[in-house]
Amino acid sequence: MPKFAGAIFDMDGLMLDTERPALCAWKQAALKQGFFISDAVFFRTMGVSEQVCRQVYADKFAGGFPYEETRERVRLILDDEFERNGIALRPGLIPLLDHLAELNMPLAVATSTRAERALWKLEKTGLKGRFSAFAFGDEVERGKPAPDIFLLAMQRLGKNPADCIGFEDSPAGLLGLHSAGVRSVFVKDLIEPRPEVLSTVWRRCENLAAAVELIE
Repeated sequence: MPKFAGAIFDMDGLMLDTERPALCAWKQAALKQGFFISDAVFFRTMGVSEQVCRQVYADKFAGGFPYEETRERVRLILDDEFERNGIALRPGLIPLLDHLAELNMPLAVATSTRAERALWKLEKTGLKGRFSAFAFGDEVERGKPAPDIFLLAMQRLGKNPADCIGFEDSPAGLLGLHSAGVRSVFVKDLIEPRPEVLSTVWRRCENLAAAVELIE
């Protein structure tokens, strides 16, 4: 088993159980404006940049989808949900983070979410202080599956790609880690990646706690 000098974590769907609420919120917000969003269309927006999300909906609805207005409705729905019920963590996250803390391993977050929104979530869940570096979707020109956000995270950690391990749940994120030269660990949330994406994965774990045995 290789020795790792740093670890990189995606946020939504990997650490935070936010993709299911987001799916419901996008469907609800779109229906209020006369649009139906299928699971398949929403899945195409998971883990990618905002520009790609906007293009997915533009392509689906021939440019007639009110993206900005719908996104704002989604934000309000999710804010209400998270304020009332909190933001749930994915199974096994805390045991894995505790294990890495015992090893004094520096950790980074690399999320397609914009900085302001991502930091709000990390602070609300009490996770922000566990990480020493952050890279956000609005800080890079090319979002996942490009490697840019992971390369930025490793730069801020001061680590080389070959010395890091990365955790992802989305196909776009897994491809981004592979392009960055980082060994990837896939933990499924809503999407089962295509075989060609899975072929790039270093390890697959049923939950984050199972990844403890990969890092000594």
